[in-house]
Amino acid sequence: MKSFVKNDSGFVCAVCGKSVEPLKYSSRDHCPFCLCSLHVDIMPGDRQNECGGVLAPIDVEQNAKKGYIIKYRCIKCGQEHNNKAAQDDSFQTVLKVMNKTYQIQNYKMKK
Repeated sequence: MKSFVKNDSGFVCAVCGKSVEPLKYSSRDHCPFCLCSLHVDIMPGDRQNECGGVLAPIDVEQNAKKGYIIKYRCIKCGQEHNNKAAQDDSFQTVLKVMNKTYQIQNYKMKK
């Protein structure tokens, strides 16, 4: 069973460099501009994963109950996981991921 640890801190995105404000209604875990995250959690919000690689969005699916679900792959270790999109995520970036036109500058995805 997963244990959720609320961790809603603001941060500067390691990929695009933009300042990201706290989400305020749940835990902020990815950049709303480029949708990237860091592979720092074992359980949501615990910040216990030593990998630290960039989690890049590789797909987005619609879920009737949860809204948009972003599928991530860690560039460093290749692990994949899903996360619910935030209300303030860039819809243009979500569409780029859905249409397979999204690219991260200076990073290469593990296949």
